[in-house]
Amino acid sequence: MGAHKIPVRSDFALSPHSVAMLLGEFLEQMNLEVITLVENDTGRAQTLASEQPDRIGRLVIASCEAFDNYPPGLPGRSVALFAKIPGGLAMLALQMRLRFIRRFPLAFGWMAKRPIPDKVMDEWLQPFISNPAIRKDLERYLKAANQNEMVHAAEVLRSFNRPSLVIWAAEDRVMSKVHGRRLAELLPQGRYMEIPDSYTLIPED
Repeated sequence: MGAHKIPVRSDFALSPHSVAMLLGEFLEQMNLEVITLVENDTGRAQTLASEQPDRIGRLVIASCEAFDNYPPGLPGRSVALFAKIPGGLAMLALQMRLRFIRRFPLAFGWMAKRPIPDKVMDEWLQPFISNPAIRKDLERYLKAANQNEMVHAAEVLRSFNRPSLVIWAAEDRVMSKVHGRRLAELLPQGRYMEIPDSYTLIPED
């Protein structure tokens, strides 16, 4: 999704769904079973829990894209728009070199309530900024974004009958709290709680 350091093979059908399946393949290769899976921001764990539920013993969903909020909120839609413009992601990469721009709502300003340390964000963004192949991966990923996939994954969670905790940032401006409550209601063993004084990136705040 732009922070990876090694480009994906060009013949790999890169999409949100395939990224979720890569996570499942990783669990298989590491011989990990009945794990506690925690996700924040992206919705890949919902897809994995829907399609490979036997590997997951407990699920934690924390302020993430869900249902029709995909790409999520103002930041997600703005990046997706750049991906549709020829050379758009290269132009975005130039802008992301400027640290003050990263705090704009169109970038990361609504993702974390407090400024993310420059060292952390530099590490996130360096592959995207410096490597055209990484930007191409992100472009393919974004162009494959499909709201129907997220809606379907959420609906299938009705059959995930294992301990599940849905945590939402109380002040989230990107991910809808209504969606958080809906996810908790869909999950047979779902519980919902809110984290005060935080935006979407709960671990950072």
